[in-house]
Amino acid sequence: MASRKETRSSSPSLGELNRRLGKASRELMQLLGEHAVLSDRLRRARLDAGGPALDLESEQQALQEMLNSHKGPLPEHCVRAILRELFSGTRALAKTLKVAYLGPAYSYSHLAALERFGSSAELIPVSTIPAVFEELGRKHVDFGLVPIENSTDGRVVDTLNMFTRMPLRICGEVQLRIHHYLLGKCERSEIKEVYSKPQALSQCRDWLTKHVPLARLVEMTSTAAAAQLAADKFGAAAIASIQAGVNYNLNVIAEQIEDNKNNITRFAVIGDHEARRTGRDKTAMMFEIAHLPGSLADALTAFKRNRLNLTWIESFPMPGTQSQYLFFVELEGHHNDKRVQRAISALQRKTVRLEVLGSYARSEPIA
Repeated sequence: MASRKETRSSSPSLGELNRRLGKASRELMQLLGEHAVLSDRLRRARLDAGGPALDLESEQQALQEMLNSHKGPLPEHCVRAILRELFSGTRALAKTLKVAYLGPAYSYSHLAALERFGSSAELIPVSTIPAVFEELGRKHVDFGLVPIENSTDGRVVDTLNMFTRMPLRICGEVQLRIHHYLLGKCERSEIKEVYSKPQALSQCRDWLTKHVPLARLVEMTSTAAAAQLAADKFGAAAIASIQAGVNYNLNVIAEQIEDNKNNITRFAVIGDHEARRTGRDKTAMMFEIAHLPGSLADALTAFKRNRLNLTWIESFPMPGTQSQYLFFVELEGHHNDKRVQRAISALQRKTVRLEVLGSYARSEPIA
């Protein structure tokens, strides 16, 4: 058996480790450059063949395959961030995408936009969900990102309402695991007010009742705006993301205070992009039926007869009416699939209005 002294002497020296690391760093930079050049050549070849300038679905599929093959010591969220920025930077070689989202910066919508498009895109904060739709409708941006559903609070009414007014195309989704942090510059015992958007306050209501029962809950337009206020007001705390806390130099008073530990918000990516079929797709549509007994049951048979699984269904009161509703449904499959096309054709005969809002690849929740 080798002595401890001999084992130490056989280990690489500090100089040798530095040399190897330098070589690995140079090789990494070379590979990054090759990846960018090949990606740009592929984009040009796709355009020459009459294909789209963007293939966001292939990017997401490649990213996931790379994550699935990852076996190194780096945590997955770190590798995901590196790959996301690589794809974002490569995409920007051809065009810097403009993306409108519900701001301000460090809101959960901002984090979802970063996750989907990376920091090389121009992420443009707007003050309301309708403003996201309007920016896209006026072609001021390439994409918009809006919250559509939360696992605790259900549908996002403002988003569904805008689809009734401007049925823009959904071309992607982001599912973000929402972790709420209580942030401030005081101790928990000194908190007199807790600020956040209504949904965040609702998602943490049990925790707040138990741990800060005397604090007044104050609704804000966004979690990031709440964090900004907590930075300037003693005795105030905010419920927001950890990123917002870092940005406004706030202390973490309590972490992950959401009542539902499987708290997920789903965001819709909207734009003119035609998402290609991937084999793991969903299609969203909106329809209006006659106000007659059995109308809804008749409409839903179009999905049953074509063996299509519904993943989401929502009713929404039509603006300006007392008892008429629009229905939002989401099903497994792409609108180019034959079964989906047959269902759409059957549904058109049973509805007053039908809008196919788009098809897009299914996503997995991201921490």
